[in-house]
Amino acid sequence: MVLSSLTDLTDSQKEELVASLSVLVVGSDVTAEALSAVAEASGNSLSGSMAALFSSVAAAAGGAEKFCAAPGSGGGGGGGGDAAAAAAVEEEPEEEEEVGDAPVVDMFGGDDGGDY
Repeated sequence: MVLSSLTDLTDSQKEELVASLSVLVVGSDVTAEALSAVAEASGNSLSGSMAALFSSVAAAAGGAEKFCAAPGSGGGGGGGGDAAAAAAVEEEPEEEEEVGDAPVVDMFGGDDGGDY
C-alpha cells in the first residue's frame, strides 16, 4: 500500500502507527503506560488494548532494539561521501587484452551454412 498522506489512514491504521512509533520512542523499557504517555504527549490517543499488545510484543522480542538495525549492520549502500576525496583518487586504466576473431563454428555440425 502506497501512503501519500496520513489523512488517508483509517482510525485503526493511525492507532497502529502511533503505537509503533511510540515503541521506538520509548526504547528499552516498553510498558503499556509508557506507550500511552508518549502517544498522549504527541497529541494522539492510544487504546489500552493496543498499548498492551504492542508492549507485550516488544517485551517478547527483547526490547525495541530488536526492531531497529544497528549501525553498520548492513542493509543498503553508503552513498554520500566527500566528492573532493573521490576526485583525488585516480583509477588506473585497465589494459584490455586484444582478442583476435574467434573461429566461427556451426553449432549443428553442418558445413553448408543453411537453415537451422
